[in-house]
Amino acid sequence: MDSQKSPLDIDFVIAPSILSADFACLGKEVQDVLAAGANWIHFDVMDNHYVPNLTIGPLVCEAIRPYAIKNGKLAMIDVHLMVEPVDRLVPDFAKAGANLISFHPEASPHINRTLHLIRDQGCQAGLVFNPATPLDYLDHTLELLDLVLLMSVNPGFGGQSFIPSTLDKVAQVRARLDQYQLQTGRYIRLEVDGGIKVDNIAQVAKAGADTFVAGSAIFGKENYATVIDAMRTELAKSGKA
Repeated sequence: MDSQKSPLDIDFVIAPSILSADFACLGKEVQDVLAAGANWIHFDVMDNHYVPNLTIGPLVCEAIRPYAIKNGKLAMIDVHLMVEPVDRLVPDFAKAGANLISFHPEASPHINRTLHLIRDQGCQAGLVFNPATPLDYLDHTLELLDLVLLMSVNPGFGGQSFIPSTLDKVAQVRARLDQYQLQTGRYIRLEVDGGIKVDNIAQVAKAGADTFVAGSAIFGKENYATVIDAMRTELAKSGKA
């Protein structure tokens, strides 16, 4: 895996979801939100099959890749596949410029094979858990994961409210990942997606998350930098930085 392609050297990562961006000027939206202080770009892929919505595919990922630049370097494009089957699209997104590809275990008949496929394509790999998905899938996959993504809403649509019980799940996963790090020395990121905003981001960080997907909370505001700065201020209060 190319560590230079997708560095994980930032304590807290803010990854705006372009699902809530203005699609009429998507390249500029990507540039603007990274310039405003975002770290990654979160790319939501929905197929109107696994989830009840249809969004964007590899061609859009390829189109925004030249615009996703942070401090003169390629910024992380964090692709979240809400599709079934998964394996058919993994090579396409890797070729289109994805750095990290995450998928839902329910959408793959062979989870380890899919994780190997992602890594073989030169990308980092993530596993995504819906609010009601049990964490048992982590029992046999941690050695292949770079990121765990917990959904704090039911996937399919942006703008939903945060499900409070997610905080307990975040704490459970953080404890498991910390134990894994003690045993192996390898750090796995914990990302939360759904209803993240200035008012609750510190609480989610205190529970153990280090990477935060925010869509309408950022793109729904006139000044992206003001929102991201406010999020950073709240994260500094969490005591986890």
